[in-house]
Formats: sequence, structure tokens, C-alpha cells
Amino acid sequence: MSAPATEREATGVFSPGRARIAARTLRVDRWWLSPLLTVLGLSVFIVYATVRSFVRSAYWVADYHYLTPFYSPCLSESCVPGSSHFGTPFPELPMWIPLGFVVLPFLLGFRVTCYYYRRAYYRSFWFSPPACAVAEPHARYTGETRLPLIIQNAHRYFFYVAVIVSLINTYDAVIAFHGKGGGFGFGLGNVILVVNVVLLWTYTVSCHSCRHVTGGRLKHFSAHPVRYWIWTQVSKLNTRHMQFAWITLGTLMLTDFYIMLVASNTISDLRFVG
Repeated sequence: MSAPATEREATGVFSPGRARIAARTLRVDRWWLSPLLTVLGLSVFIVYATVRSFVRSAYWVADYHYLTPFYSPCLSESCVPGSSHFGTPFPELPMWIPLGFVVLPFLLGFRVTCYYYRRAYYRSFWFSPPACAVAEPHARYTGETRLPLIIQNAHRYFFYVAVIVSLINTYDAVIAFHGKGGGFGFGLGNVILVVNVVLLWTYTVSCHSCRHVTGGRLKHFSAHPVRYWIWTQVSKLNTRHMQFAWITLGTLMLTDFYIMLVASNTISDLRFVG
């Protein structure tokens, strides 16, 4: 016999059949610290990235070909000369459209639908739940079966785009080995760009979707030794996916901030060659 309609509809923490505990939690430790730090960390990045994506200044260093990741690829005629590595197929854009509009929505989608970030903002922003053994304030739970959360199921497709963007960022880092008078050049900005792109690759390939693509659908690993080896390496990186998720937020801001300082002539790039 099926459960009464009222029980089927009330699927949240306070639904019938759940323990009746008046207190929100019996935990006595600082369970709220982790979600609080997550809110602060994500908020800092969101505010910084939003502001920098719209200001349209100090994102390109012409002397050394440094381009911030927040504006790559720059495909509009609004881009400053030299910063459009792949041409300008789009006309000038109004100020309310960021110059990196082609890839920014996909990168946002990749981060938002990431398995780790889901856990992070579900707990810290939506309190669903805020911590283990802490009651959430929601009376119903529908999972990721309805809008907007059903979009989470598109994570693997955002992953494919993220791979392409990582290739573009790699190209940007390579052509940045440019001297002020032309030819080969190497400075602190190159170190920052290369470290950032390597960490971005590490975050991307440590993704659960990458692990699934490389070997998640294989039934017999013994018949696919190469894919099995790749799968094992990705699996090792996958155990550090949370750390890479946070580290790359920091390196993205650091890379952009350094390029902004150099592009605005606030500081000079420390040059080793050229």
C-alpha cells in the first residue's frame, strides 16, 4: 500500500516519520564555520570576477602579450588592438556585455555544476543542509529533477567546453613569451600565466566527468589498458578536486590582478629575458 498523499508530498527534514527534535542540531562544535568560510570565499571571487569582467580596462599588456583569462578569447571590435588572438568576428559591444562573453557563461556553468561546488553552495548558501546532523530549513526536497537544478545534469557538456577554453588559455600563455622589442621574452608574468594554466588543466581533468569519459563506461579494464591507465591517473587527481577548485579561484584572481597592475603601469613586470 502506498503512503498517504501528505507523506509523499512532505519529503523534507520535517516530514512525517522523521525524529521529532526541537533543537536544530545537537552538535556542540563550530559546525557553522565551514559554510561561513565557503560563503566568504565564493563571494570574494564572484564580486572580483564580476567587476573585472565588466570594467574593460587593464586586461592586455601589449609589450609582453599578457592577456588576463577573464577576457580570453577577446573576439569583439571593442577589444584593444593586439588582444584578439582569434580575430574579431563580433562588432563593438555595449558596456553591459563583458568582452569575454563567448566563454564566460560556459565557464560559469562548468563551475556551478561541478560536483564539489554543488556541495559547497548547497550547504553554505541554501542550507541544504548546512552541515551533517543539522536540520535544513526546507520542508520539501525535489533533488535535481526540476528547474533550475535540473541543469546540473549538463555538467559533462560544460566540461567539454572547459577543455576547449583550457586549450585557449594554454595558447595565451605560450604566445606571452614575447619580448618588449619582439622575439622571445620571459618575465614574472609568464610564470604566473603558466602556473595558472597548469592548475586550470589540473582542475579540469580532475573533474568527475573527465573520469567518466576516460574509463567510467568500460566493463572490462583488461581489454583497454591505455584507457585504464588514464582513468587511474585521473582518479588520483580526482581525490584532490576540491583543493584544485579553490586553488584555481585564487590563481585566476592573482593572474588577473597582476596583469591589471602591469597593464595600468602601476608596477613593471619583472623581466628575466627580453
